[in-house]
Amino acid sequence: MRERKITAHTTWRRWLRCAEALRGEKGIGLVEALIAVGILGLALTALLSALSTGSMAVSRTEERVAAENLTRSQLEYTKSQPYQPPPASYATVTPYPDDYAVAVTADVVPGGDSSIEKIAVTVTRNGEELLVTEDYKVDR
Repeated sequence: MRERKITAHTTWRRWLRCAEALRGEKGIGLVEALIAVGILGLALTALLSALSTGSMAVSRTEERVAAENLTRSQLEYTKSQPYQPPPASYATVTPYPDDYAVAVTADVVPGGDSSIEKIAVTVTRNGEELLVTEDYKVDR
């Protein structure tokens, strides 16, 4: 078999043959254009859907983190207050964001010592309950 050398001249001739073959094409047909627009539309729809889903997930995560921080602050604040016999109501930490609400309840531990109370902190946002956390407070 004989090897052919690829030179700039042979490459140039191949390119010219391809260019001549393409000269017969008059342009893109209607079907090809519609298919391209359809594919582009599907890609944009998928992209916008992904952006929307990601935005909602970030919003829910920020809401959850805010609720956890409020709960943690409220529990620490409640534990630092003087012990009140259950059922008791402790003051809430202020300030907290406008659309959030924090509620604290203290109840007797069933079957437990009277010097131990169960504290429940409920965080809501716009009337929707986000997080309920329970802990214990001891009379010392």
